[in-house]
Amino acid sequence: MNLILIAVVSLGAIALVLAAVLYAASKKFAVYEDPRIAQVGEVLPQANCGGCGYPGCSGFADACVKAGSLEGKYCPVGGQLVMAQIADILGLAATESEPKVAVVRCNGTCANRPRINLYDGAPSCAIAASLYGGETGCSYGCLGCGDCVAACQFDAIHMNPETGLPEVDEDKCTACGACVKACPKMIIEIRPKGKKSRRVYISCVNKDKGAVARKACEVSCIGCGKCVKTCPFEAITLENNLAYIDPYKCKSCRKCVEVCPQNSIVELNFPPRKPKEAEVAAGETAN
Repeated sequence: MNLILIAVVSLGAIALVLAAVLYAASKKFAVYEDPRIAQVGEVLPQANCGGCGYPGCSGFADACVKAGSLEGKYCPVGGQLVMAQIADILGLAATESEPKVAVVRCNGTCANRPRINLYDGAPSCAIAASLYGGETGCSYGCLGCGDCVAACQFDAIHMNPETGLPEVDEDKCTACGACVKACPKMIIEIRPKGKKSRRVYISCVNKDKGAVARKACEVSCIGCGKCVKTCPFEAITLENNLAYIDPYKCKSCRKCVEVCPQNSIVELNFPPRKPKEAEVAAGETAN
């Protein structure tokens, strides 16, 4: 009986000593966390998509609190409403950010870009891209396996079975950039949504010389430079046989669309042209 009592007392004493040591260690090595980090985390959508540029919503919340400013910080999923809530919690000014959307810069549909071989491997763009240039003569265009679809957490992008290309649902897209990272051909770009969702962009990433690009796809950019010369706002540049429209300089005048001989430039969500405008555009394209 005495042995049992001694054992119990001994174990109790050891437990008390260890508890005291752990308590002292916890106090000495405690890491303070600003309670505002948890408050910011609660208003975030917890999508953990990485579209903000930080490793998940917790990383973004930590960055917002520690930075002392919301300049350059934006949650693409929560949008301006969430950023306003974060600003209220931190007592900071919420910076306005223009809504953005994913844009597929390839118009190489089955009709525009004839197939010259058949891929019979794993249904993955990443794998197909590591093996060869694709089923068509354009080694820059969409491979059509749908890695971007699988990467999207918001059901905002789907493959069109008729064109063989991905299509973005603007109402669901949060511009998180997951599809951009998933595309091995880098044909998807996050661009400003534009006023009334109107955008002008070059739907091609082919950097081959004009004759080669035209042979591979009927609507490929051939680097002729007509759009560059026509743009009154210097919003278009030409590099490596490929034109590019800067969305922040573009004023949506659409003069570049009128002069493009390849119909490589897309004008999205604009109202139909007036008859006189259409006639002028047709005449300028013919010339």
